[in-house]
Amino acid sequence: MFEWRQATDSTKKGFSQWSPFKETTKYFEPSTKQFMINYRVENLVALVEELKKEGVTVTDTIETYDYGKFVHIMDMEGNKIELWEANDIVYEKMGLELGSETTK
Repeated sequence: MFEWRQATDSTKKGFSQWSPFKETTKYFEPSTKQFMINYRVENLVALVEELKKEGVTVTDTIETYDYGKFVHIMDMEGNKIELWEANDIVYEKMGLELGSETTK
């Protein structure tokens, strides 16, 4: 997990994560690629509505957790993309409770 400061307000932390999966994972389906990129976004509900209007394939419904909202889309090249509206305060607290360390 990588910790950084938000450009518009340097008092707020943000996090990025590198998560390798087992070779046998089905998590990236329906893509046939062996990876998936996760983008941090604001206002996921509004973004999904705009993407649908533009004909983007949304593969599931928005899932909400304490640490953020998630949904998956497919790009024109068949890559599955995860969109995450993060709640960094809860995400950091959860990481600390699990004993995760960040790279700053």
